[in-house]
Amino acid sequence: MNRAAWEHFSHEADVGIRGFGVTPAEAFEQAAVALTAVVTHAEIKPLTSVDEMAIRKMLFGCFAVAIEGTRLNGILWGEPVDVARHAPACEPKGATYTALQVRKNDGGLWSAGCVVDV
Repeated sequence: MNRAAWEHFSHEADVGIRGFGVTPAEAFEQAAVALTAVVTHAEIKPLTSVDEMAIRKMLFGCFAVAIEGTRLNGILWGEPVDVARHAPACEPKGATYTALQVRKNDGGLWSAGCVVDV
């Protein structure tokens, strides 16, 4: 694998998410896509951009991450939740330190992942 991608991995009652990319930022973007896929498999339209964390009753499907030193900034694009169309399966409660890992593999691909409490 030498391109952006994501995956889920099982962990007891919770779910693991992992993103892959050619840069750490791209790996985090893909981890965010994996997190959205925990909630819904429906297409998320990038109607609104958000650069501050807040409860907005939205789902996000497009992500831009910038990493400067030890600071990570992100912009998210998404749309308001439409329960009928998105059919949300669950609401993630939060990321945990379990299986938290950001690393570069021998092939030069970055991964970023952790277990999410659902």
